[in-house]
Amino acid sequence: MSATKAIQELSRQAMLLRMEYEAEKDSFMKHTREMGVARKVRRGMCWYPVKVGQSYYNSLNQLVLEVHRTQDQDIEHSFEYGRPVTFFTWKGGDSEVRFLPFTATVSYVDEDRMVLALPQRRGFMEIVSAENLGVQLYFDETSYRLMFEALNKVMSAGKGRLMELRELIYGSSPLGRHSAPAIHSPGLNPTQEQAVTEVIRAKDVMVVHGPPGTGKTTTLVEAIYETLRRECQVLVCAQSNMAVDWISEKLVDSGLSVLRVGNPTRVNDKMLSFTYEQMFSGHPDYPQLWNLRKAIREMQKRKGKSDSVRKKIESYKLRATELEQSIREQLFAQNRVIACTLTGSASKVLDGMRFSTLFIDEAAQALEAACWIAISKADRVILAGDHQQLPPTIKCFEAARQGLDKTLMERIVEGHPESVSLLQVQYRMNEKIMRFSSDYFYGGKVQSAPAVSSRVILDADIDSPVTWIDTAGLDCNEQFVQETFGRINKPEADLCIQHLKDYFLKVGHKRVLEEHVDVGIISPYKAQVQYIRQRVKSDPYFKPFRHLVTINTVDGFQGQERDVIVISLVRANENGEIGFLRDLRRMNVAMTRARMKLIILGNASTLTRHPFYRKLYDSIASE
Repeated sequence: MSATKAIQELSRQAMLLRMEYEAEKDSFMKHTREMGVARKVRRGMCWYPVKVGQSYYNSLNQLVLEVHRTQDQDIEHSFEYGRPVTFFTWKGGDSEVRFLPFTATVSYVDEDRMVLALPQRRGFMEIVSAENLGVQLYFDETSYRLMFEALNKVMSAGKGRLMELRELIYGSSPLGRHSAPAIHSPGLNPTQEQAVTEVIRAKDVMVVHGPPGTGKTTTLVEAIYETLRRECQVLVCAQSNMAVDWISEKLVDSGLSVLRVGNPTRVNDKMLSFTYEQMFSGHPDYPQLWNLRKAIREMQKRKGKSDSVRKKIESYKLRATELEQSIREQLFAQNRVIACTLTGSASKVLDGMRFSTLFIDEAAQALEAACWIAISKADRVILAGDHQQLPPTIKCFEAARQGLDKTLMERIVEGHPESVSLLQVQYRMNEKIMRFSSDYFYGGKVQSAPAVSSRVILDADIDSPVTWIDTAGLDCNEQFVQETFGRINKPEADLCIQHLKDYFLKVGHKRVLEEHVDVGIISPYKAQVQYIRQRVKSDPYFKPFRHLVTINTVDGFQGQERDVIVISLVRANENGEIGFLRDLRRMNVAMTRARMKLIILGNASTLTRHPFYRKLYDSIASE
């Protein structure tokens, strides 16, 4: 592909991204204007009411404020690190919602507590004096701005490594390779060893394709370790904070020094200890910097400041800037792995930095534009993921249809298949659970490791590893839920819970508890997930087992596994309409979370009109 054609395709990506931006912004603004607070709370985009907690300046000199959710704690929310939020006041009923005239940024969030970085002191005073306070997500302009800037940068590159990578990725010329001996590791199987070897030999771009349970993270950690035997430092990115946290924790466990830019979502002492903010505040020079900042703030509050005070402020600011830069340089010099999200790679603390190798984990979930943010800082790129699992989240159907959902990883897999290393041995699932996924999505190339191929909870003569419970004719009908714009099937949910009880009884309650037989209940629809959660939470039967039962959407189970997986497919109608169940990659994720038992509840009459579900149903029936 010529340079002109590559730029044309990137320009088209920018056009589709603009469509997504406009659609998401219009939808958000419409919901903000028209949707009531109660519905926003149920959709997970709003907390109301909230209680204001302590405020303080963090190590990055940001004024932060804690807020706590006091109601509806069982509703899964969408707040996450880096997202903008807006505060509002509301007295309830038909009273007007009044938004405060500024936005804040999520610095940390868990289930019921958020730490928010505020733009100014004035905003803080408005918040603490407000009554009937709530907080909701605001439209995220920053991520889009960074992606547009990245696309413009790669399109305008007339020379240098960024231009070369653009032409190689979009072109048909073979990707460069170094000569290097094969890697052998006692902890890896042959296809994992081959993948690590190909990472070392890749000069430009390479893909580690890891189907479910094949040890992609293990392979990637080894590849990073081997790379650091040849290079001083690497950049490791992923689309989500959760994915960055996961790979970072595994790298720390392997003995590598990691500097995590951006706060982690799974907070524990180990995770916090390698964040940039924590390392910064733990530096020996930080107390001196903190005292300087405090003195600057106190002097700035004085009215009618004299020239000598102003000069002193400027002197302190200069010294504070020098200290900040010195601490920053030392932190980056001490750590071999720099880890952040793709958009986080545009952080000011990474300004001017360049890396020989960039690793992008879960690359199949990232928009291409987001990948280019990080690629602009690197000389070569290693992508890891599985384009047969969860795709990027795109809200504009037309943009997705025209190709925005085609990821950079897919582009490379299609255009440069020689650069792809497929992991082919899975260590998670019983063979009968794995087989359909392998045949349908991976050409039958994925095989079960002997240690797991026959793993079961109950003997084969009394139980099958895979069961489809057909809800047709059982009055299990779907309903449209106005509040969430989703679907729910309460009778199917009730049936799902009853079948789980029956299975626990079959296994034996004592054995379930003693052997910690863990269960995941998955539904593609949030309304169904929330209904099942409420039912399980309120049912005394599950009290001894609640720590063993997780209920979530398909996206919420990405990267996880359980002994038993129960899937509620919800859709049941006379027209054979199955909505986004047509995205078969999500079904691939749901089915492959199970280690030993997979139970699918679904209306076969509705679902099997689609050829995928017909094949799945028939394959289970033939067992």
